Amino acid sequence: MPTSNSPNSVVSLTPAGQPAPTQSFYEAVGGEATFERLIAIFYEQVAEDEILRPMYPEEDLAPAARRFQLFLEQYWGGPHTYSEERGHPRLRMRHAPYVIGERERDAWLRCMRHAMDEVALPEEYDKVMWEYMERAADFMRNA
Repeated sequence: MPTSNSPNSVVSLTPAGQPAPTQSFYEAVGGEATFERLIAIFYEQVAEDEILRPMYPEEDLAPAARRFQLFLEQYWGGPHTYSEERGHPRLRMRHAPYVIGERERDAWLRCMRHAMDEVALPEEYDKVMWEYMERAADFMRNA
């Protein structure tokens, strides 16, 4: 179960009730394979969404999907590939060229909720991740 002070670390107990070695949220939910699946499903939804699809200038959504996957993996305690390749996330700055209001936020959350439902993380991890997604989506609003 995630600790209260960090979304990235998980404290497990051994069968004897002793703290087990700490693992990241990333590791606890299945690592790269889980995030790859989450993002693939999310972008399948984005590709068909009349609100979100026009916000992606690239014809091919694969580069955007890769960037988002790397970001989420790093945020949740996985490899730091995102920062190594792109530097600081600067999420608001990177999204500033796009008008993101309630409508866009809600469309994004709808696609993400569908993806998360398909991935079906255990409830305690789903709750923590979903709370992050809601906060992040609100944070991106600029209109």
